[in-house]
Amino acid sequence: MNQAPPHVEVRDLTMAFGSRVVQQGIRFQIRRGEVFVIMGDSGCGKSTLMRHMVGLNRPAEGEVLYDGEALWESDADARERLMDRFGVLYQNAALWSSMTLEENVSLPLAERKRLGPSEARDVARLKLALVGLAGFESHYPAEISGGMRKRAGLARAMALDPEILYFDEPSAGLDPLSSRRLDDLILELRESSGTTIVLVTHELPSIFELGDNAVFLDAERKTMIAQGRPEELKHSDEPKVRAFLERGRL
Repeated sequence: MNQAPPHVEVRDLTMAFGSRVVQQGIRFQIRRGEVFVIMGDSGCGKSTLMRHMVGLNRPAEGEVLYDGEALWESDADARERLMDRFGVLYQNAALWSSMTLEENVSLPLAERKRLGPSEARDVARLKLALVGLAGFESHYPAEISGGMRKRAGLARAMALDPEILYFDEPSAGLDPLSSRRLDDLILELRESSGTTIVLVTHELPSIFELGDNAVFLDAERKTMIAQGRPEELKHSDEPKVRAFLERGRL
């Protein structure tokens, strides 16, 4: 019996801007329904890797595959079809400040699914309710807290019912309680829908609470230096990985 391909695979990826190499030789697989963490110190290229995986930056070398289908070797139409399979929550939530929360979530529904205004509004209200924002549909991003903006960004990322959700530093700028609530929401989402989740973060509580598997990027060597379950990586042969995961402990 042939084994199914991984849900997501990064294969021998090199990321570069002109002659400046950010990371090279990046390779890992993500199973369907897994929470996969991309971690490392600031400036190592975590968010850049995510941008390559979601189709925003073309690799200098290597490939990203979804169920065995290459993202960057595909033509524009096929690549767009693949990109419709995932949603992204950016670090600053990336909401349109001139739109209400309902309008922000409705936008991809109107553009990508061609839903009419009434149907798009109903779906947007459902997604906002799922992230605990029922009653805030008519609010603008400036009128709500940072944690609520992150949840609104998640609702928009969920609008098209993606198979895969990407999170770029979702806890950045949040207080510990709001961060924990967002982590709980991510877990609930994975458990209720089986969504595959890719999480870029340096936050230890999120790494250990959410991560099924992880990869560690090193800025100095410009490559990945460890991969595995976060709890196991605390005992890595790499001192830098151990120090990263044990920081703040006496």
